Amino acid sequence: MNFPYEWQIGWRYTRASKRASRNTFISFISMISMLGIALGVAALIVVLSVMNGFQKEVRDRMLSVLAHIEVIGPSTLPDWRRTAAEAMRNKEVVGAAPYVAAQAMLTRDDIVRGVLLRGVDPAEEPKVSDIGKQFKAGSLTELQPGGFGIVLGGELAAAMGVRVGDKVTLVAPQGTITPAGVLPRLKQFTVVGVFSSGHYEFDSALALIDIQDAQTLFRLDGPNGLRLKLSDMQRAPQVADALAGTLSGELYLRDWSKQNRNWFAAVQTEKRMMFIILTLIIAVAAFNLVSTLVMTVTDKQADIAILRTMGAQPGSIMRIFIVQGVAIGFIGTVLGVLGGTLIATNIDVIVPFIERILQVQFLPRDIYFISELPSDPRVNDIATIGTISFVLAILATLYPSWRAARVNPAEALRYE
Repeated sequence: MNFPYEWQIGWRYTRASKRASRNTFISFISMISMLGIALGVAALIVVLSVMNGFQKEVRDRMLSVLAHIEVIGPSTLPDWRRTAAEAMRNKEVVGAAPYVAAQAMLTRDDIVRGVLLRGVDPAEEPKVSDIGKQFKAGSLTELQPGGFGIVLGGELAAAMGVRVGDKVTLVAPQGTITPAGVLPRLKQFTVVGVFSSGHYEFDSALALIDIQDAQTLFRLDGPNGLRLKLSDMQRAPQVADALAGTLSGELYLRDWSKQNRNWFAAVQTEKRMMFIILTLIIAVAAFNLVSTLVMTVTDKQADIAILRTMGAQPGSIMRIFIVQGVAIGFIGTVLGVLGGTLIATNIDVIVPFIERILQVQFLPRDIYFISELPSDPRVNDIATIGTISFVLAILATLYPSWRAARVNPAEALRYE
């Protein structure tokens, strides 16, 4: 194909001939610029993918215990089945289960722990959460009405030194009025299960009992609310807004993103800051590209002068060095995108290999709940990084190209 001569000359300068030492040096500098851009792009893709992976891992572990949407009544929901039927009319709602939520204290000997107590229906709970699959001992079906069994998070059970079959005493905040005054309401429970969600906040503070036992203990005529599961949890805010207009009664709806707003806001802020900081690597590579092109312009002044005497316009000279810079930036960006995506996609293989070689473990199992480095490369992040890198490369060509167009042929050829 017959490309314009500006493209041909610009590409020739990019891969300068190795027969001349000066050209070899310029070619080496061009390669360094290219690799610098590739390294910056790859590093940014890998870091953002790992951060996305951590966010997804923690979110999934949270949502194995939390509901996508909670429907809360003013006090209780005596007819929760009607509310569930109304919610299930929405095609995006795939499950509903009632619950009782309260705060209480657990005691055993001289050990006292505050807990988030949740009364659940063992038959309905699997429709909205995966907690039934996370048991280390016992099972969710061991919770029977009137049996006063209790399921504890793994960290909570370890802190209290209990196992399945042990007894614990639950202290309810509501008191019982007696002639001697207000006495706390106490009830002995039997530990029938221990679960591990992988999320410290829940494993150290959450306790489950049968929903009818919870209603009896707290003297309620129905559950506190309804927990809903969606086919797409990312649409929880939109579905909650839609249900707010269709459910009957004075109800308050809260989706999972509102329940953990501070945590997700902190993660997003951290991700933005990492994006800005690591983008500076690409910016440094772009500055290196500027110096490469300036050196090329200085070295090729005689060539520029000859082209000008043959009738080349200043705009054509500019396009030659823009082509060179764009070629370096494009190749570097493509290499960085391919390399970063390859690493981010296979990080579950690469990291264990490095750990075996160095005889270290980056995330020890006895310290971190997430012992493997997760990765979640996203197309929009990769596209944004590639676009920013390419735009910076284009901007880096403007000054050297302008300088090349201003070369005076007579001055350049005076000592040739």
